[in-house]
Amino acid sequence: MVAKWNSLPEAVKTPQSPVPGSEAVSQLQREISIPGSLKTRIAIALALLVLIATACAEPPTPHAPVLLRLSGSTSMQLLLRDLAAAYSERHNYVTFEFSAVGSTAGMEVLRRGNADLALVSRELQPEEEYDLSTGKRALAYTVIAQDGIALVVNENNPLRKLTLYQIRNIFGGQITTWEELGGSPEDIVVVSREDGSGTRAVFEELVMHGHRVTPMALVMPSSEAVRDYVAAHSGAIGYLSIGCLGSGIAALAVDNVRPERQTIEEGTYPLIRPFLLVSRAEPGPEITNFMQFARSPAGQAIVRRTYGGASSGLHR
Repeated sequence: MVAKWNSLPEAVKTPQSPVPGSEAVSQLQREISIPGSLKTRIAIALALLVLIATACAEPPTPHAPVLLRLSGSTSMQLLLRDLAAAYSERHNYVTFEFSAVGSTAGMEVLRRGNADLALVSRELQPEEEYDLSTGKRALAYTVIAQDGIALVVNENNPLRKLTLYQIRNIFGGQITTWEELGGSPEDIVVVSREDGSGTRAVFEELVMHGHRVTPMALVMPSSEAVRDYVAAHSGAIGYLSIGCLGSGIAALAVDNVRPERQTIEEGTYPLIRPFLLVSRAEPGPEITNFMQFARSPAGQAIVRRTYGGASSGLHR
C-alpha cells in the first residue's frame, strides 16, 4: 500500500523521525501565538479603557484659599513683597496682605490676632518673646536676612565717610554744621525715625549708646520718607535700611567700611541688624511653610539680591 504524501502539509513530508516532545511544543506555540493585528486591537482597547477611567475619575479638590496677614517693619516691606510673590507662584491658593506699622506695633497686632506674622527689624526683647508671668514662649521667630543701616546725605554733599563718634555727635546735637566736618557752613538737619521703629531702636543701640538724639531732629515714619527728605534737602543726614537706598542720596562709609551686602555678610560693617519673621508660639502649617521658604535656597536667593543672608542668624 502506497502512502498519499501529497495530501499532508509540506512540513510533514520530510521523512525524518520527530524529536520526542517537539510536536507538543509546536502545538502549544500555535495555541498561544497572537497575530500582530490582534495585538494592535488589544493595545487600542486598553488605551480606551484608561481614557474612560480617567474621564470618569473625580477631579482633584482645589485647595481652599489662604490669606496670610503680615504686619510690622516698614524696612522689610520690599523684601517681603518679593518673597510673597515668589511663594504665591508656587502656591497659587495663597495671597498676602501687608500692613506697614513698624516693628513694635506689628508684634502688638500679632498678639491681638489681627496678623499671622509680624515683620521685625531688630532682636526681640525677652519680655516680647516670653510670657513673663508663666515663663512660656509667647512668640517664635525666624531670622531671614541681615540688613545694614546706612547713613545717608544728599548726593550734592561731598562728604562720603564718618566715624561712629562723629555720627553720635551729629545726632546728639554737638556737631551742628557741615563746616565742622570740613564741608560748607550749612546747618545740619538731623532726620530720625518714629518711636517704635526697629531701625531707630538699633541705631540708638549701636550708635548713640544711651545718649539722647537731639530734640531738634525731624522724625519720619519710614525709611522711604527719610530717603525722600534727604534727597530733597542738601543739609540733611538720616539713616535707613540698605534696601531703601535710591537716587538723590549718597550712603556713607562708617569707620571706613561701606554698607554693602558683602560687608554685611562678612560682619565688618558696624551697623547690622536682623530681619525677623515673628509668629505665635505654635504657627499654622501655611505660616510655617512660608517661614521655611524664606530660609530655603530659593528664598535666600531673593534675600541676597540686596541683603546679607540668614546663614549667620538663629532659627527658633
